[in-house]
Amino acid sequence: MLDDSPHQKIETVLGKLEKAFANGDIEAAVNLFQEDCYWRDLVTFTWNLKTLEGHDQIRAMLTEQLARIKPHDLRQDLSEVATEDDGVTQGWIEFDTGAARGYGHIRLKNGRIWSLLTTMSELKGHEEPKGFLRPMGAQHGSEPGRKSWKEKRETEAAELGYSVQPYCLIIGGGQGGIALGARLRQLGVPTIIIEKNERPGDSWRKRYKSLCLHDPVWYDHLPYIPFPDNWPVFAPKDKIGDWLEMYTKVMELNYWSSTVCKSAQYDDARGEWTVIVERDGKEITLRPKQLVLATGMSGKANWPKFKGMDVFKGEQQHSSQHPGPEAYAGKKVVVVGSNNSAHDICAALWEAGADVTMLQRSSTHIVKSDSLMEIGLGDLYSERAVANGMTTRKADLIFASLPYRIMHEFQKPVYDKIRQKDAAFYERLEKAGFMLDFGDDESGLFMKYLRRGSGYYIDVGACDLIADGKIKLISGVNIRELNEGGIVQDDGRELPADLIVYATGYGSMNGWAADLISREVADKVGKCWGLGSDTTKDPGPWEGEQRNMWKPTQQQALWFHGGNLHQSRHYSQYLSLQLKARMEGIPTPVYGLQTVHHLS
Repeated sequence: MLDDSPHQKIETVLGKLEKAFANGDIEAAVNLFQEDCYWRDLVTFTWNLKTLEGHDQIRAMLTEQLARIKPHDLRQDLSEVATEDDGVTQGWIEFDTGAARGYGHIRLKNGRIWSLLTTMSELKGHEEPKGFLRPMGAQHGSEPGRKSWKEKRETEAAELGYSVQPYCLIIGGGQGGIALGARLRQLGVPTIIIEKNERPGDSWRKRYKSLCLHDPVWYDHLPYIPFPDNWPVFAPKDKIGDWLEMYTKVMELNYWSSTVCKSAQYDDARGEWTVIVERDGKEITLRPKQLVLATGMSGKANWPKFKGMDVFKGEQQHSSQHPGPEAYAGKKVVVVGSNNSAHDICAALWEAGADVTMLQRSSTHIVKSDSLMEIGLGDLYSERAVANGMTTRKADLIFASLPYRIMHEFQKPVYDKIRQKDAAFYERLEKAGFMLDFGDDESGLFMKYLRRGSGYYIDVGACDLIADGKIKLISGVNIRELNEGGIVQDDGRELPADLIVYATGYGSMNGWAADLISREVADKVGKCWGLGSDTTKDPGPWEGEQRNMWKPTQQQALWFHGGNLHQSRHYSQYLSLQLKARMEGIPTPVYGLQTVHHLS
């Protein structure tokens, strides 16, 4: 009998692919893929984050990269069982290249490759010191004048940035900068993280007091140190702040708090940056080879411009500056916006006794938190998933293995099910006048997040207050102007206010590049975030990956790192390996450097 098990089907394809690679037979390799196929590569073959769609794109990449990358020893991960369901065979693979070891995921249809994920796990000769490579810590024996661990750390802290220059400088010490700093620390890349706040975690502590994670704990682990088993499902902001502060200390990061970046300039001739920072009241010049902006995926606060903002006699805040509700009991507050921050702030103000109105100018996607956990995340990130043997790494890779081009097709059924389950909830909201949507193509929250980073709220209670009229709602109108006493709507009605909170989102991350480096460099690298899906706030053409995130940009030695905790954890691995390779002088032939289509 012929063995047509899922394992053997994958084994057969991998054997043919191995042979084609070894012979340099690109056509043979391409013909192992379906016509309708996707190959997502995270660094291993392209030294980029790149999704190749169809035979022509795969052929073009292999023509340029195969001889450079030298892939070999393709094999199945025998610790994982290959499976088959609904005509799709899938399994996990391991492989080597000339410079690295890789790991990936494969899906077959009709015996040919439908989707392939290849990711870089480690650089050969530059492995992280873990497992059998774990450092001893204690230095046994006797040696005159030897330094303790504490003394070595103090010496490093005193020298790095002064007599010794960092190889990498990370601007921004929130979750993204901290996660990347931890990865680089383990790879032996001298790195400084600079942060304007006084303590690690302050970017969370200083937000409105009701803020908490809307993503569940299983989705939010940091590299190396997962949250404890008794960590709350939705962590409050101050608890997250304390965790980040602890993490920064125990991971031995060189973290410069109360430090402000004043300017940065790249010297092409020297291949290094000149970065001026102010620390402890003194200007310090740093000369890193690589500069990472980890200033938050959301970028700079987006302040709207309305006629009369200078006339209004009340208080105006952007949601990022809102201190909390305590001072506004009995006050009339208008929150402009209807996404996550707007809902959270409205709910907290209502609890504190404010007369609060949400002004909704465009439709918003709403998903109940428990429905998202159960239906949207439960198979990968939940206690149920953990009980079924799911690990954080495996969940991250499964999610990464779905090409962005077709991800919406997998998301639509999820949100159709949620919409059916919560039909009565949505009916109550719409009856209150709330404008709902499920995305341009009905694909829900994750696609909205990946495409535009906005336009949604994960409901943890505020929607009931809106449906019940406790939070007042004005929807489908815009602001004509402000007068002394409040807002004049475009239909002429006046809305009195003592406080206006603009929950109006953020601009692209390259806005920070414009401020710190130059507008010329910001325009050279172009817009950050978005897929080019040609949906609302995500203009085409199609990019296939997040613009400029975690990968080389059009400005040499400038990188962007950010996103939610999941993305900070997952993609910090690939950015850290790209930086380490450059430090060690390993050739990094980048394939498919992103073309700039949008400036901001």
